[in-house]
Amino acid sequence: MSSKGPVGCRFQDVDSKPKSKSRDPAMPHLFVYSRQDFVKAVCRHSEHCPAAVAVPTMFDSTLRAGWTQRMERGLFRYHLGDLETRILPGPNGYVAQLNIQRGTERRKPEKILSIQQEFNASQFNFNKINPDEVVFEMTKDTYGDTTLRDEGQLSDPCRVVVLINVSPLEFGHCLFVPDPSRCFPQILTRSAVQVGIDSVLLSSDPGFRVGFNSLGAFASVNHLHLHGYYLDHKLKIESMQVKPLIPEKGLYRIQVFPRGFLFYTESEDVDNVAKAICQCTDFLVNEDIAHNLFMTRGCPPCRRFRRKNDNILRNGVRIAIWPRTSCFGAKEESAFNVALCELAGHLPFKNRKDYECTTEKDVIDTVQKYLLPDDAFVRLEEKLTNHLLTL
Repeated sequence: MSSKGPVGCRFQDVDSKPKSKSRDPAMPHLFVYSRQDFVKAVCRHSEHCPAAVAVPTMFDSTLRAGWTQRMERGLFRYHLGDLETRILPGPNGYVAQLNIQRGTERRKPEKILSIQQEFNASQFNFNKINPDEVVFEMTKDTYGDTTLRDEGQLSDPCRVVVLINVSPLEFGHCLFVPDPSRCFPQILTRSAVQVGIDSVLLSSDPGFRVGFNSLGAFASVNHLHLHGYYLDHKLKIESMQVKPLIPEKGLYRIQVFPRGFLFYTESEDVDNVAKAICQCTDFLVNEDIAHNLFMTRGCPPCRRFRRKNDNILRNGVRIAIWPRTSCFGAKEESAFNVALCELAGHLPFKNRKDYECTTEKDVIDTVQKYLLPDDAFVRLEEKLTNHLLTL
């Protein structure tokens, strides 16, 4: 693939009808892609890789332009400019950002009582949004994929609605909602996991991230969705060393704080790793264990890089999963909530005092309250690995 990004992606009208002169230009299109559109070579910018800033792909350009247009039209709850940002001193390199309005203006979360709570059509859901909030729809063209056909993995393509998050935490903050009319509860499906990984691979920007909060882990809407956004700062999760657990399934253990599980895949093995990830999250749901998930471009696990290269290669996707204690109707933290981006090291602060005064130790103390105790994590790891080995 050339440095100019994918050329096979294409758009068509969502209703598949021919364009007319009177057609609303804001009407969403269907973005059709295949694995041939994945960007396989990505570098994080550094002095050793000055050409790392890649030309945006069609996915990036469409998402950025659509998101910006809707910001200019006033469809968000607040205007998001350049966020005040600082890197907290310490080995974890926490990225702190001041985003007061997200804490005050976001929609009141749905009342959650169980990790396996059923979808409730009377509550807010993504079938009730303003249609102008939809940026585009996307689906994967798998029928020309001879590998999937030979392996018998073809299935009906998932149709995903990509819409703005009206209370954004960073530039481009959007939601990926698989088949919203089917009213899936906030429990990951294999198709949803694949869409998340695919979206990271469709971007040439190493700062594009995708994440998921389960019920009981600060998910605010019980309607299946993933978050996606751009964060132009390096996170420790992109390159930290991990320990193999079941490497043939792409599973590793995150050994540094906060402890969790990590999967890794490059473009050729997305389907198998997505299956293993869903087996993992299904296990957690069945065990009533809340969890957060974070997808980002990252280094291959267990490979040592020369220090001068600054771990700049980002050719694959790291998928971190953190099992945690459940929060049902719990009081929110005053400084920041502990959900997908905070566990990954990105901290949107709700007030200036905490933003300016919080230390790395303060962050660790806050996050620790939401993690499983060490002995519980060890028992869970053993039970999970035994379960995955039987599948």
